[in-house]
Amino acid sequence: MARLMGAPAQDGGGGMLTFLPLVAIIAIFYFLILRPQKKRQQEAQKMLSALRKGDRIVTIGGIHGIIQSVRESTVIVKVDENVKLEFNRAAISGVVSHGHSKDDRDDRKSDAAEGTDASEEDDDRR
Repeated sequence: MARLMGAPAQDGGGGMLTFLPLVAIIAIFYFLILRPQKKRQQEAQKMLSALRKGDRIVTIGGIHGIIQSVRESTVIVKVDENVKLEFNRAAISGVVSHGHSKDDRDDRKSDAAEGTDASEEDDDRR
């Protein structure tokens, strides 16, 4: 009489079913929170490592400026004609636009010397 009357027989698969909701919650937590956060951190690190002179940036404090020089852990940002500020790289929230390469600047100078201007070309097209 090891078994009482009316008591259900227990099989070995019941224990796994009790852990299934816990495993599902952990999987949802990973795919909805941890994985996207890790991806954002990698993109931010990539953006900070790609900073270069001439990039227009915005700091986490909302200051807009142009990078004048890049150091190992800081950047010098020009915010006005005679105002330069030094920020930690981590204080930069985003790059508004990348600086132009030397070839792009040379093309602009030659266009300016020829008297053509992009705004004049836009007016002609209208």
